[in-house]
Amino acid sequence: MSDLNYQKQAQDFYGKAPVIILGSGASAAHGMPGMDTLANHLVANTDTASLSVAEIETWENFCRLLQNKVDLEAALHQVTASEELTSRIVKSTWDLINSDDSKIFQKSLQNTSMFPLSRLLEHMFKSSLKIINVVTTNYDRLAEYACDQGRIYHYTGFTHGFCRQLAAPTEINSARRANIWKVHGSLDWFQSPLEDTVALSNIQGIPYGYQPQIVTPGTQKYQKTHFEPFRSIINNADQALNEAGSYLCIGYGFNDEHIQPKLMLKCLRQSTPITIITYELSASAKKLILEGKAQNYLAIERGESDDQSIVYSSLDRNPLKVDKNIWSLEGYLSLIM
Repeated sequence: MSDLNYQKQAQDFYGKAPVIILGSGASAAHGMPGMDTLANHLVANTDTASLSVAEIETWENFCRLLQNKVDLEAALHQVTASEELTSRIVKSTWDLINSDDSKIFQKSLQNTSMFPLSRLLEHMFKSSLKIINVVTTNYDRLAEYACDQGRIYHYTGFTHGFCRQLAAPTEINSARRANIWKVHGSLDWFQSPLEDTVALSNIQGIPYGYQPQIVTPGTQKYQKTHFEPFRSIINNADQALNEAGSYLCIGYGFNDEHIQPKLMLKCLRQSTPITIITYELSASAKKLILEGKAQNYLAIERGESDDQSIVYSSLDRNPLKVDKNIWSLEGYLSLIM
């Protein structure tokens, strides 16, 4: 029988006011599509009309890679898409994710306790904290909806209203605030005909002359993030990660070059505590945390059923099976509240 007190470790790490890192798994818990669903959607729904012969050939190569079970990000790295083809892939991606995002928002109107993230943020704000930083690779607005349900003001880099413009954090004053740093963009960000970026609330379709500002996987990802608003957002996310007392990763796979280096540097160099809760630990997470040199970690994944969890801790060499759900955010809250 293990003597590991994982609940005390979870509480100790949580007590250091963690920066929250949301990965795709955090949204998948609410039914948002994963990479496989997106890949199938792109193949079936991307508009290829009037593309050049070279662009059609690139598209067919891309589809062939997906059909051969190459994952979406790897497939997009293996082809060089033109600006026009990339634009169409972005539009198709936006169509799928925005549709599901809107459905979740509609459900949340009927279920005012839908988001465990709301309860987490509310609990954190019961302390002396005035600002909580959330860093996410997700395009969806689930973090914003969770803030709304908890009556928490949130800031994503823009003013507030229906047609929002870029604004520095110093422009926004509130008694308490959740900063949501969306390093790959958001469904409500668009490049306007004036070639600036605006955020449009309650948009169900892409307005004429506007382009979604989301960064899809692949080589374009590296180019686009050198420009605004991504450069400022990533800088703010970096600052939040650098100043963090601990990290709480929810459904994050440790596969993103915009978050992972800063995160791991703090964990390895400064022994910053990190908690990971997820359906399944990715190979990258296991390599970086469990097989790496992180000294203060607590990682929890689902076991053989929803009511079983597997706990990995820096305090014990052996994983521990626990016959209850503490791998989901809802389950994790039972450890710290």
